[in-house]
Amino acid sequence: MIGVNELELHQLDRRYEGLRRREPRREARLLASLSEHGQQIPIVVVGEHVVVDGFKRLRALAKLAHDTVAVIAWSIEERDALLLGRVMRTAEEDALEQGWLLCELRDRFSMSPSEMAQRFDKSESWVSRRLALVVDLPRAVQEHVRAGALGAYAAMKYFVPLARANQDVCVALAAELSRHKMSTRQIGAVYAAWMAGDEAE
Repeated sequence: MIGVNELELHQLDRRYEGLRRREPRREARLLASLSEHGQQIPIVVVGEHVVVDGFKRLRALAKLAHDTVAVIAWSIEERDALLLGRVMRTAEEDALEQGWLLCELRDRFSMSPSEMAQRFDKSESWVSRRLALVVDLPRAVQEHVRAGALGAYAAMKYFVPLARANQDVCVALAAELSRHKMSTRQIGAVYAAWMAGDEAE
C-alpha cells in the first residue's frame, strides 16, 4: 500500500461500478456529509487507477462539482483487490451483488466455481446459486436494482421466479414498479395478485 494521493476524476477507471447497487437514501446522506465536511475517507484504486472501492463517494463528489478525489492505492493484483473488498463488505452485500462479483471473477479472471468457493469459504452450490440469479434475472431488471429503483431482495424473491415463468412480463412489471419506488411488501402484494389472476387480469 502507498499513501493517500489526489487524482482527477476523469483519470479513474470505473469498470467495476456496476457490481454494486445504488441506495439513494445513503447516497443522499453521504452527499450532505461531503458537502459539509469534505472527503474524509479516500477511495481505493489498483493498477492503472482502477477503482475497487468508493463509487458512492465518487458520484457524490461529481455532483458537488469536485475535479479531484483522494485515493489510496493497493499494491496487489486487481483480482485480489476485488476479493479483499468483498470480504470487507460482507455484512452489506446481498446475494445479487455477490452474483455480479462472481460473474466478473469467472468472466474476466477465468476463476472456476471450485476456486471461487474456496476463496469465499463457501460451497460450490453457493457459487452456483448466485451465478444462477444473475443468469435468470433479465439484464433490464438488474439495471433497476443497480440504480436503486428496485430492491435486491424483491428482485430475488419475486422477479427471478417470474422471469423463469415469463421473461417479457417480468421485464414489463419491473419497469412499471420501479417507476413508483414500491417497497418489498407492496411488490409482494402485486406479485401475489398477478399469480392469482387469469391472463386477462
